[in-house]
Amino acid sequence: MAEKFDCHYCRDPLQGKKYVQKDGHHCCLKCFDKFCANTCVECRKPIGADSKEVHYKNRFWHDTCFRCAKCLHPLANETFVAKDNKILCNKCTTREDSPKCKGCFKAIVAGDQNVEYKGTVWHKDCFTCSNCKQVIGTGSFFPKGEDFYCVTCHETKFAKHCVKCNKAITSGGITYQDQPWHADCFVCVTCSKKLAGQRFTAVEDQYYCVDCYKNFVAKKCAGCKNPITAPTSGAGIRVERGLVPRGWWFFIEKIEA
Repeated sequence: MAEKFDCHYCRDPLQGKKYVQKDGHHCCLKCFDKFCANTCVECRKPIGADSKEVHYKNRFWHDTCFRCAKCLHPLANETFVAKDNKILCNKCTTREDSPKCKGCFKAIVAGDQNVEYKGTVWHKDCFTCSNCKQVIGTGSFFPKGEDFYCVTCHETKFAKHCVKCNKAITSGGITYQDQPWHADCFVCVTCSKKLAGQRFTAVEDQYYCVDCYKNFVAKKCAGCKNPITAPTSGAGIRVERGLVPRGWWFFIEKIEA
């Protein structure tokens, strides 16, 4: 007498029917889906006997559900990367590992033009002036705390202006009696020699180098005919305007970038 060939679970005969062998037992398709099928990680539905299954590290998917977590590209027949419990295609893995733009927070991938400053990265077109919002890109800029300014906006908002020409001082400025000057503007009134770092004297708000003061301003001795000049007060001594004895020499030491 022939042995019965029945479903392990419902005992329905399997002769001439499709069946599945699972853990040493035979079962009909209906019982397989009910008792034996794995659950898809993506859709949470059973993976039936008639479905194609993908498994990786004790997790299971329908082949149509096995997709990149970022771009949803099907990966059942392609290479993939598992990262932080996510399945990613190779392209998205590259983007995931790429630095993020501070401006748009999107990945900066190979080939993108970018700007980097103190470990922070922007797409070139995302690096903009905090004031006028125009793209700075790879041009010159000035950092101020968390903000960045183009040259024009920085000059307008922050740069000191020369007391002589009233133009912004962006570099090479000096300070005399708490007033800012361009080094090229602080010159001898007679010969136009630059006075920054040189001995000079002030007479009625006019500044003279040593030679011009002796030749054009200082009184001459009636006896020897040489200019009469007072002894220097010493390097670095600050004398307030209006209290400078004629002929006293001093010079600027403070240079501002």
